[in-house]
Formats: sequence, structure tokens, C-alpha cells
Amino acid sequence: MIGDLEELVTCESYSADLEAVARSAKVVGALGRRLLGAEPEYIVIDGVTHLRWSFGTPRVLMLGHHDTVWPIGTLRTHPWSVVDGVAKGPGVFDMKSGLVQIFHALAGLPDLDGVTILVTGDEEVGSITSRGLIEESARGLAAAFVTEASADGGALKTGRKGTSNYEVQVYGRAAHAGLEPERGINAGVELAHQILAVAALGSGATTVVPTVLSGGTTLNTVPAQARVGVDVRVPTLAEQARVDRAVRELAPVLDGSRLEVSGGPNRPPLETAMSASLFALAQRVAAALGQPELTEASVGGASDGNFTAGIGVPTLDGLGGVGGGAHADHEHVIVAEMEPRTALLRGLVQAVLS
Repeated sequence: MIGDLEELVTCESYSADLEAVARSAKVVGALGRRLLGAEPEYIVIDGVTHLRWSFGTPRVLMLGHHDTVWPIGTLRTHPWSVVDGVAKGPGVFDMKSGLVQIFHALAGLPDLDGVTILVTGDEEVGSITSRGLIEESARGLAAAFVTEASADGGALKTGRKGTSNYEVQVYGRAAHAGLEPERGINAGVELAHQILAVAALGSGATTVVPTVLSGGTTLNTVPAQARVGVDVRVPTLAEQARVDRAVRELAPVLDGSRLEVSGGPNRPPLETAMSASLFALAQRVAAALGQPELTEASVGGASDGNFTAGIGVPTLDGLGGVGGGAHADHEHVIVAEMEPRTALLRGLVQAVLS
């Protein structure tokens, strides 16, 4: 397994570099072909390469992604290594170890009938080209198992917040800031009002965070335009709808100013009810394997599992590598946990298919 993980990690696959993603898809495809004895279907959408294997009538979806957040050349500063049982390298935790575990888990099954594997190439940038493919592959199935990295301490992810992204664009009127500022309509001041209004929409587990700001042209000009990006994370579909209505109902404060709101929901939440039965099953499988009692966590980050849960498919996430540091310099996987997690995944698939 470690050799296979090294092969995937050392083939860099930065989401924005479509040629790199295509090269990575070939490496992932070769790994699946060797372990499963079957060629994948290569699906290229708007230049992004995804892979899918299907065996018989689908009942279970194994879901992962092979793109990473790390720009090409990161291996020079974050080289592949295994030291004291800890593997490091770009994407090792998020989520190339999860891909290795999928293939090794399935390779140990006597029959793959009923299994579909989907490995997407744009998860880290919002799954813009793959969402339809994910929903098509998952619809009507008994279970979706997502081998994204585990939560802290190896916890499975039974809840994920849904995500929405907006841009609020403000239009005012330019004027000389020193000679006649009163003739202008200050888009920056209007934007400040809107930022406060947006930030006030957060409540409880729902976060609404103004992020990227821009506006104005020169130091001595009343800004005619300004904008802010807004990141929204919600625990329920009801909250996602509430925030969406509120953002679209934003109204200008300054006379003569004008607002435009773009964007909207990206991923629905993975609500814990969609994971409860599969987590209970995972606990039974782990106990039968003699593994320690499993733990669960709800997290703010989204994954492609949000899409499968959003169309009503029972979904269990966080079945991939155990370690830490996703998207960070200290990204790592604990090697000794790969075999037990692979066995757990294999047992889950067997239990659902039987």
C-alpha cells in the first residue's frame, strides 16, 4: 500500500492544472486496473478528467477525488517521505491515501458486482464539472462511502456543513475626494454597511463570513464600485435557504447606490440523519474486526459526500486516511492506520452488498 501511495503522491495533481490532473488520472487508472483487473471509464468534462469503474448493477458508490490544492512543484519543498511510520507529501492525507484504501479494500472482495467507483478531478475547486456525474452515479443507491480524510483522532464524518458562496457588488458614483466628495456616492461606505449586514446573518452553527474585498481606483477618488465575497456554512437545508433569501434581499443604505448579488448554494449539507444508519453499521463492522470503538464528528468543510446526501443517498464520510494537516504544511498520514481502515471499508461494502 505504501508503494501505491507514493506513486499517487509523487504524481502532482493541482486542480487548476488540467494537464497535471489528466496525468494523475492515468496513474490512478493504472492502480485500479492492476488491483481490480478492470479498465476505468475516463470522463473528461470541460478539460477535467474523472474516472469511473462500474461492476454489475450499482448498489454501492465508492467516492473520492484525485486533485489537490498543492501547486505543481510543491514536491520540491514538501517531498514524499515515510519517517517513523508517518507518510508525508502533497495530497497524502487529502486524499490520496483514501484512494489507495478504496482499491485495496475492493481487491480483497471475492466479487465486485454492485460496486461503482467514482474518482473526480475537481473536488478542491467546488466540483463544478463533476457534480452532475456524482449525482448521476449515486442516485438510487443503498450507500455512498466517501474516503475523504478522517476527522481528528480518526473519527468518521457523519455531518458536514453545506456551503454557499456569494459576491455582493456595490455601485456608487465617482467624484474627486478633495474637491467635491459630496457629488459622489461612496461605494466603499455602502460596502461597509453591507458587510455588517451580511456578517449579522450568522447564527448558531451557521457562519456567514465576508472574505475577499476590493474597491476604488485611486486614493483621491470617491470609489464608484466595490465588492465583497461571502463564505456561508450551514448545518441544514433550512438554514441554507434562510441565508440565501436574506442575502438576496440586501438593500442599499446610501441614496443613489445600487447592489448586485451573484452566487448561491454550492453544496447542500450532509445532515447527520443521512449518516446515522451507516455509522451504526460501521460500528458493528469495526467490533467484528476487533477494532477500537469508532468515533464520529460533524465538520465545517464540505465534500462530494454533500451531493450524495443531498439527493437522499445514505452517506458515510471520513473513511480515508488517519492523520492530519489537510491543505497545510504538516499534512501527513499515519501508516499503521491504513490497513485497519481498509479492512473497515471492505467490511462495510460486504455488509451492504449482502
